[in-house]
Amino acid sequence: MRPSVSDLITSADIEAYQRDGAVCIPGLFDGWVDTIIEAIEQNMRAPGPYAADNLKAGEQGRFFDDYCNWQRIPELAKIIQESPAAEAAARLMGSKRVQIFHDHVLVKEPGTAKPTPWHQDAPYYFVEGRQTLSFWIPVDPVREASLRLVAGSHRWDKMVLPTRWLNEDSFYPDQEDFLPVPDPDAEPEKYPVLEWPMAPGDAVAFDYRTLHGARGNLAGSRRQALSLRFVGDDARYVTRPGRTSPPFPGHDMKDGQILREDWFPVVWPVVQQE
Repeated sequence: MRPSVSDLITSADIEAYQRDGAVCIPGLFDGWVDTIIEAIEQNMRAPGPYAADNLKAGEQGRFFDDYCNWQRIPELAKIIQESPAAEAAARLMGSKRVQIFHDHVLVKEPGTAKPTPWHQDAPYYFVEGRQTLSFWIPVDPVREASLRLVAGSHRWDKMVLPTRWLNEDSFYPDQEDFLPVPDPDAEPEKYPVLEWPMAPGDAVAFDYRTLHGARGNLAGSRRQALSLRFVGDDARYVTRPGRTSPPFPGHDMKDGQILREDWFPVVWPVVQQE
């Protein structure tokens, strides 16, 4: 019998998540790895409108990402609705209620030297609140191509300027309200970096405001990961100074509103169908 979410996520994990903005939960998605692999393969065979290859001409390898596909890929919907993800998110966030925001597939082929740039998710999104959570779930053993996160960055007074991964330019025209993108490797004493070796089925949970990036993949095997993004009780729509990513055109929400449930369904607590 699989351990319950309350067994897998201890009070120490919750404390670490709230303190550092990130925590690794070993084995949270044990039993779901094959389903996640199939979902990633389906997404790569039939990319959605937001799919991208984040390499410039001459850069080696392949760095594929795509998001917002759970409504057309049944395996993604099954993971969101039936895996421990939503309950685990509720427990870590301290939220009574959890909505799905979106899914995100990230694949780095062997020999892809390009790292995922340092960034926070929050400034790309039209979501404001302290109860937000992303899971990063690899389906391959992770050593060299690990996710890296700056402990405590979810509590910074300002958010980091969002940039485009391919062109490396500013995402929004007005930069005054954002911090410049830091270089944690150049100042390790200032930016304590968390990273973990991970096995398939392990997951890192992190706050939308936690600064993070990932190493390039110089290993001899593919690095595939699924991210699932959730919001909790205090999350509200907020207008950003430009087009958000994902954009969700036509959502018609106003500042301060809870995200509309017909687009971002409540996935915890689970409502039993009569």
